Amino acid sequence: MGVTLTMLSLVVLLPIGALLWKGASFGLCNIWDTVNRERVWAALFLSFRLSFFAALFNLVFGVMLAWVLVRYRFPGRRILDAAVDLPFALPTAVAGIALTALYAPNGVFGSLAKELGWKIAYSQWGIFIALVFVGLPFVTRTVQPVIEEIEREVEEASATLGATRLYTLRRVILPMLAPAAMTGFALSLARAVGEYGSVIFIAGNIPLVTEIAPLLIVIQLEEFNYDAAASIGIAMLLISFALLLVINLIQVWSRRRIGYV
Repeated sequence: MGVTLTMLSLVVLLPIGALLWKGASFGLCNIWDTVNRERVWAALFLSFRLSFFAALFNLVFGVMLAWVLVRYRFPGRRILDAAVDLPFALPTAVAGIALTALYAPNGVFGSLAKELGWKIAYSQWGIFIALVFVGLPFVTRTVQPVIEEIEREVEEASATLGATRLYTLRRVILPMLAPAAMTGFALSLARAVGEYGSVIFIAGNIPLVTEIAPLLIVIQLEEFNYDAAASIGIAMLLISFALLLVINLIQVWSRRRIGYV
């Protein structure tokens, strides 16, 4: 326990404490004046909004991908299973450059989208795709072990009692997957909110349009405005804590519901 608490303090508590101490020395009124600007609110809203939608997308398709990898056998399954971990191993800057090359107007997918009148790279769609890319493994890898533990006999028993496949999925399978799925959702959301490297290359970084909050913090640091950077960081920290608290409450409710059922 001593080693665990020491590592937790060094890695998590001390950096957060230093951030809060910097904000306290700056003053609450000054923090509010720094955050309460159109450019900052736009960056915060963009980051959390797209992160939430990306995590929601990953929640649905990450669970589907985990189910396919566990329950089906097909050629190339092992390659696909290994590719899920690619965002973990790939440097975020490399991922951003690769996504930009694919979805830029002269890229493979970007040129096809351009013919349809769509713009992916250097727009909010590009940010969304980058956040989906970095967050999908968190959902898939969190749900996959739970799916492996679900016996097929559970589905067969539900079918013998006259339940349809949709009813079995909704009332039997999904309740068992809900806690792990919400954990994966929270991890994907947390990763997306703080993502920087894979986004700045494909975003365009236009203030009030495609500028994310982490980039705004880096800009303030490059200008040696550490108080403003700490203020924006504290705002992100508080919003993230509020979102994670709501997610944890949903997890507790889902576990109690499963126990009740």
